[in-house]
Amino acid sequence: MDLLQTLADLSIRRACGFAALGIGTVMLALSFDLELAFRSGAVLTSIACGVIWLCAWWSPRRDVRETELWSMLAAERLHLTRGPEAPRLQALAGRILHERLVWHGERVALAAMALWICTGLTMLLRFVFAG
Repeated sequence: MDLLQTLADLSIRRACGFAALGIGTVMLALSFDLELAFRSGAVLTSIACGVIWLCAWWSPRRDVRETELWSMLAAERLHLTRGPEAPRLQALAGRILHERLVWHGERVALAAMALWICTGLTMLLRFVFAG
């Protein structure tokens, strides 16, 4: 169902956006030392990736009615969250939430890997040009 996938993406991207805002703020505050900024960004992005993967691991065991996805669905289409179709919709929403968390976790892992590579490059440049 496209509506569930869209709402799941919106919910996850909202959380990732707030995490990215915090990580970017820390990196900007540490921009006086490029290696430190990249390293702290890489560590914080790796932690965010771990949190997303933990949420993905936990999502099949969690009641989907306690998630932001379900409250957004209820606000959008209240008649779907009640009645005889609700249990089937809960199972579908849980599966879609899991799939989208895994997808977003992979993208955040790539961002963390890019920051780790930038950290290594700045360390290498500092070693080459400091000596």
